[in-house]
Amino acid sequence: MTPDLPLRAAIVGAGPSGFYTADQLLKAGFEVDVYDALPTPFGLVRAGVAPDHPKIKSVIRVYTKTATHEAFRFFGGVALGTDISREELTARYHAVVYAFGTATDNRLGIPGEDRPGSYPATSFVAWYNGHPHFADHMFELHGGRAVVVGNGNVAIDVARMLVLDPSELAATDTADHAIEAFGAAGVTEVVLLGRRGPAEAAFTNPELRELGELERADVIVDPAALADIAEVEDATRRRNVEILREYAARPPAGKSHRLELRFLRSPLEILGVGEDGPVTGVRVGINRLVTDGDGRVRAQATGEEEMIECGLVLRSIGYRGERVAGIPFDERRGLIANAEGRVTADGTPCPGEYAVGWIKRGPSGVIGTNKKDAADTVARITEDAEAGRLGVPDPELADATAVSAWLHERVPGHVTWDGWELIDAHESRLGEAEGRPRVKLVSLEELQRVGRGE
Repeated sequence: MTPDLPLRAAIVGAGPSGFYTADQLLKAGFEVDVYDALPTPFGLVRAGVAPDHPKIKSVIRVYTKTATHEAFRFFGGVALGTDISREELTARYHAVVYAFGTATDNRLGIPGEDRPGSYPATSFVAWYNGHPHFADHMFELHGGRAVVVGNGNVAIDVARMLVLDPSELAATDTADHAIEAFGAAGVTEVVLLGRRGPAEAAFTNPELRELGELERADVIVDPAALADIAEVEDATRRRNVEILREYAARPPAGKSHRLELRFLRSPLEILGVGEDGPVTGVRVGINRLVTDGDGRVRAQATGEEEMIECGLVLRSIGYRGERVAGIPFDERRGLIANAEGRVTADGTPCPGEYAVGWIKRGPSGVIGTNKKDAADTVARITEDAEAGRLGVPDPELADATAVSAWLHERVPGHVTWDGWELIDAHESRLGEAEGRPRVKLVSLEELQRVGRGE
């Protein structure tokens, strides 16, 4: 660092991990530029959190406060690997932090997975949240039954969205195209499949408990699935079992919709018309639980099977990152190769390159988990700064003014924080007229146009 060139960091990804990292780097004396492929910030808080959970989205206020720091800048609509390269960033910053998450769903690896009517949950979530890359997608919502594969919070969100009453969505920031589609949907039953048992489900207690408050859907749990569960040590999972027992004991109220949680089931084949026709059902294997020598509980096939007729299948069985722009990548884990946040190539740290969030550790935890994760990575960055192990940018390229000029030439349509505030105000005005928090713009062209003040 010199008086003319203070320590400067680029963060690629404007989601929770990116903003927590930005906040801590700013406090450590860095100038911080945050890049995102979308013109809008906040990542999965905007495009992943269920629209009927506005309290979770209130964390945006914390990130907005970070953005007011005089040494913070935002460049939206700039994609690493397409608009700019890894090498161009490392030439301009002492530290480059990759915070772009794990955007790809794990696959089931079974026949029929790519039939029309079978989709990854992330695409569905992005669609109803108004993500510009998914706004034009079409989903088969007319079949009477849908199957959601997975036993985590995303699976519960997807299942819940399918059976919410339209009135419950009317006051949310669900994308307009999705509100219209949900209003006309013919899905009346959702079956949520878990490979293991109730005690192994990864739901958080509030998400599971919320199912019991659905206006138009009975929650169905087979009491037999809970019969042989021993004492559960983990407090969250123990409470999950208690909630499930409450559902199992609750007689159906005769509501118009059903949401069934079915455990010890593994999809074996997605059935349909012909070789590549639309989904008509799922062939499912029935499992039992066994304990390995190390005490780990796993599902083992019994050889028994059952058929579930349906017209829609959504898989939510975990996520993995994608290799981007030559950054060292661990194909087995689906993450950037790193040691405690330092990016590594063949085990050797890459000076000035770091990872944070899901692309560093895998898709785990809640939004707040990323704060500690960011602190751990920033600790490595500050250690390297003190030891002289950061990247060595080109002084002529690394100046803040030079970076702005470079981006204006390379990506003339990019959106700054001032541009985001124009988008935010525009969406909020549209929402106010309808009694909603906002009406999201879902076209990249419109987002860029409004972000430029046009």
